[in-house]
Amino acid sequence: MEIRKDVNQPRPTGDLKVFALGGLYEVGKNMYILEYKEEILIIDSGILFPEDDLYGIDYIIPDYSYLIQNQHKIRGLFITHGHEDHIGGIPYLLKQVKIPRIFANGFTASLIRKKLEDYPNLKAQIYEFHELERLKFTNFIVSFFRVSHSIPDAFGMCITTPYGDVVTTGDFKIDLTPTGKDADYQKICSMGQKGVLLLLSDSTNAKVKEISTSEKFVADNIKDLFREIKGRIIVATFASNVSRLNQLIESSIENNRKILVTGRSMESVVQIGRDIGYIKAKEENFIDEKTLGDYPNNEITILSTGSQGEPLAALSRIAQGQHKLIKIEKGDTVIFSSSAIPGNAPEIDNVINLLSKQGAEVIVQSSFNDVHASGHASSFEEKLIIKLLRPKYFMPVHGEYYMLKTHAKSAIDCGIGPKNIFILENGTVLVINENGAKVLSQKVPAKAILIDGMDIGGINTAVINERKVLSQTGMLTIIVSLNNNGKTLVRPTIISKGFLFAKDNEDVFTNIEIFTIEYFNNYPISINDNLEEAKEKFKADIGLYIRDICKQNPSIFVIINRTDIEKADLVPGKASPTIDEI
Repeated sequence: MEIRKDVNQPRPTGDLKVFALGGLYEVGKNMYILEYKEEILIIDSGILFPEDDLYGIDYIIPDYSYLIQNQHKIRGLFITHGHEDHIGGIPYLLKQVKIPRIFANGFTASLIRKKLEDYPNLKAQIYEFHELERLKFTNFIVSFFRVSHSIPDAFGMCITTPYGDVVTTGDFKIDLTPTGKDADYQKICSMGQKGVLLLLSDSTNAKVKEISTSEKFVADNIKDLFREIKGRIIVATFASNVSRLNQLIESSIENNRKILVTGRSMESVVQIGRDIGYIKAKEENFIDEKTLGDYPNNEITILSTGSQGEPLAALSRIAQGQHKLIKIEKGDTVIFSSSAIPGNAPEIDNVINLLSKQGAEVIVQSSFNDVHASGHASSFEEKLIIKLLRPKYFMPVHGEYYMLKTHAKSAIDCGIGPKNIFILENGTVLVINENGAKVLSQKVPAKAILIDGMDIGGINTAVINERKVLSQTGMLTIIVSLNNNGKTLVRPTIISKGFLFAKDNEDVFTNIEIFTIEYFNNYPISINDNLEEAKEKFKADIGLYIRDICKQNPSIFVIINRTDIEKADLVPGKASPTIDEI
């Protein structure tokens, strides 16, 4: 690690650049960059989970092209905490960019190591920083301050630059009675007294006015519920919320319940939590699926993934009756100890309905049942942080546009001048130098990269558009065999997927066959003709014909084969080799 030469340091002459490659105008794929001369610091490397309109896409990651071009400047990747929208992109980043070190603390470092076990070819040097440590580079000094969030070992960071301190809160909330370690409010106050040049602050709950519910309050409610419930308890929560998992495990032990953990991510996190001491339970407190039947229902707690209605998660499989060993029984109580991520409500409601139909009692977060607390600061808490840090410049991060704008309004209410507040897009560069702060007109590449599997090249948006069209209109494939004279040799094969069911629409498919046979017999394709042009003309004509006879507009694919055979059966009808696979 380079040592910063800050003794009698000369007056700075370069530009301090601050920008995001992800995390602005969205809740996810967080990645923030600080650059000064020949040094770059990266803060977080997350993913964004796709909406339903991104068919077949697994994740969305930032565009790393700027980092690829400037990787010789990178000094390290600094991770604020272990949620997927902050660490999920690390394998994709390491595949393309040389990262000297990944700086993380405690539970976060353990999660990264566990994640990288799935990528044995990726090499990463993980430096586990201490919260009192100051990491010195040529132009930067990085220090840390603990914050409260819905995962252990969450940190904000203070980056001392040649022009002053840049502070990022990471994801945070104000919780004066947390179930884990306290946030370091003293250090936050001392940074404010010293003076903060620029503050980057979490905007997720900018629209929420009420003070966030304390984890201690949720823990007490969970204990009360566990004392009251007589049957089997199934709890769905975020696997990464180790404090909540510890609450659930403690409540189970206090009420003489054995704990079954199901779902790969939940099993991994519980094991990591036990290894580093955040979950205090003995091996004898846990059971596996095979011994589930050895205990009465009132002595069982099942901790499950699937709080967001994910179709492949354990709870969804249980709700659909597809889990091999766990079936819903009358008297079961299912607790959703989580809040719905925007866009996931329909999937969650579907799982709740399926569980209810099978006889389970379902408890969700409400004013009557506080079984979850957000990990993000409300508007009041955001204002408190602004008042404590008193930054000269303010940049709201981690949120949709309306969240950033609402957070900016809070900053104005706290006395920060509107000209000193910067609501930026991904790729927009904020420059700070001796003349002040301004936004550059030239952007850094920051498009969203769509990931299908581990294809880090990304999926072209044209492919997504094609998938969208296919989902809406279905597909019709017509396979035509022509002789040397360019005329139809055998009856065409027609394959329909998501268009019309052949058995219920025989007349339609017979008419399509007749149209195809007559078309190529009337307009034969010679050896010298442009085959692609002929296919496109036929697609256009058959498309108009299909719209005319059945008022539908499927995606049409045409395959034309040639052969030397001159004879074949060309009689269309019920014996047609038409295939329908929906």
